[in-house]
Amino acid sequence: MKKLTLRDVDLKDKKVIMRVDFNVPIKDGKITDDTRIRAALPTIQYALDKGAKVILLSHLGRPDGERDPQYSLKPVAERLKELIDAPVYFVDETRGEKVEEAVSKLKSGEVLVLENTRFEKGETKNDPELAKYWASLADIHVNDAFGTAHRAHASNVGIANYIPSVAGFLMEKEIKFLSAANENPQKPYVVVLGGAKVSDKIGVINNLLTKADRILIGGAMMFTFLKALGKEVGSSKVEGDKLDVAREIMENAKAKNVELVLPVDTVAAQKMEAGVEKKVFKIDEGIPEGWMGLDIGPETIKLFTEKLSDAKTIFWNGPMGVFEIDDFAEGTKKIAEAIVNATKKGCISIVGGGDSAAAAEKFGLAEEFSHVSTGGGASLEFLEGKELPGIASISVKKN
Repeated sequence: MKKLTLRDVDLKDKKVIMRVDFNVPIKDGKITDDTRIRAALPTIQYALDKGAKVILLSHLGRPDGERDPQYSLKPVAERLKELIDAPVYFVDETRGEKVEEAVSKLKSGEVLVLENTRFEKGETKNDPELAKYWASLADIHVNDAFGTAHRAHASNVGIANYIPSVAGFLMEKEIKFLSAANENPQKPYVVVLGGAKVSDKIGVINNLLTKADRILIGGAMMFTFLKALGKEVGSSKVEGDKLDVAREIMENAKAKNVELVLPVDTVAAQKMEAGVEKKVFKIDEGIPEGWMGLDIGPETIKLFTEKLSDAKTIFWNGPMGVFEIDDFAEGTKKIAEAIVNATKKGCISIVGGGDSAAAAEKFGLAEEFSHVSTGGGASLEFLEGKELPGIASISVKKN
């Protein structure tokens, strides 16, 4: 990895301002899932063990530059206190006297959590004055928030203009695995794409057509492709204005000798609800009007599983159906299991964050993949070949 990481700098008695991703779900003041807090622990603990004074920055939700108590990081600081073996302090401000006093009192091996960065209007605008202020609190900036790497904000990118910025361990792992898929994937390289919209994935599909051997398409976006082929898709979700784009993608795949695999059957219902009547329709026979496809069918599961069996690299982004409803979760679950089986045979498997990561969690498989990305949008933009501002701003190794 060509970027400087936490291991490359002397942290003893240094003030480290660290951008983490503590954007966790909170209900009635209680954290309902602390995965992101736990994911940041190795980076925080390493800095503490090396004698650093750690100041943590994170956003939570979208308070739009206003102070809003429901988006306070106080519950996060409380949870961190339980998870880490170090004193943790919290300041309910993002700048000012209170913050400066807390920073001046901070000792080596201690943590200070500042209030939600998005209580500042200048955070999402990458305001230089705000970035310079945060940089003035510390000697080194650590960026460990891959989930925001595709955004140029003051806390992840702006600070790097004023003090050296290095990658935390989470960021390092993300860059390592996503680069492996993007730059030099072991072949066969199979990509599994799902989710609702083709429009969200156009950039990534076009870039993957130059790298992948096979692309399997499930989720609601499959119906836009099937409709583009003239199939009867009933009342399934279709992006009518993207039919030409779908045709173009299929033509490009053919021209580049990439196997684009579409479902051969679907599990459909008349309503997207639990407990409703379900039917399996073969795509070639068509889906009747009034019925909508909500998952891939058993034949497709078999087909996709076969197409994944010899893979050496797999990137998966987007569920195969409405996995949140158990009646339509089978396709997503079985494909996740097929990817896990390939992983056990030495395949590198990358789950591209977002809904796919949530599905992996739901089925208890998250630990079984080589890497589950912490950033849905960021991982897609990375695989589109875009330079992400939150990675570009990290200092580069000299040698």
